Amino acid sequence: MKKIFWAADSTVQTNDYSTYPQTGIGQVFTMFVKEDIRVENHAKNGRSTKSFIDEGRLAKIEEEIGEGDYLFIQFGHNDEKNEDPTRYTEPFSTFMENLEIYIDVAKKHGAHPVLITPLERRCFIDDKHLGIGAHSDYVAAMKQTAEKNQVPLLDLYSMSRSELKKAGEVESRKWYMYFDKGLYKNYPEGKTDNTHLRYDGAVLYASLIAKELAAHGGELQMLLKEEVLACL
Repeated sequence: MKKIFWAADSTVQTNDYSTYPQTGIGQVFTMFVKEDIRVENHAKNGRSTKSFIDEGRLAKIEEEIGEGDYLFIQFGHNDEKNEDPTRYTEPFSTFMENLEIYIDVAKKHGAHPVLITPLERRCFIDDKHLGIGAHSDYVAAMKQTAEKNQVPLLDLYSMSRSELKKAGEVESRKWYMYFDKGLYKNYPEGKTDNTHLRYDGAVLYASLIAKELAAHGGELQMLLKEEVLACL
């Protein structure tokens, strides 16, 4: 059985009741892939390329990953936090160096590394227009790393910005942990969370990743269910 291992942050992690209704992309991704492919979601809230390695999370993946498996690598949100030395990486130096560590782990075991750019936050400056966000240098650095190492790149950043622009500020709230009313005890009335996803957002962004896999063709396309491919 082939496996997809996911190394990432809170936008991908599998949640439980303590963080409900937060939902990660990796949590819903099984609905897109064939039944004989297992998703091993190692994504964890608040992690960067650096802290994920430092905490031994990549080492855990290395213990389990094997020939023909896939390593999906999706970071950026926490690498940019320059106020926290345990997580921060420079986009065009340490961030790229760390990404190559993940790539090397996959290749060493005969697995296939796939880089995925970070999804955009709801960084609206008015009802319809997005700001520049904080990911751009990390997206550019990831693209350079993919080209240098000849590995596939799925540009979730650009696709998510496109979806946000089409939806607008109000309509896009339903995709994120943004609440107008205090419906959940962990998210009081007026809580604005423009980063973490709810179920609808996780499914939307997972579908964009699936669409990119299909566009790449070959082995990446073969990960997806036939009925999913017919809908993309």
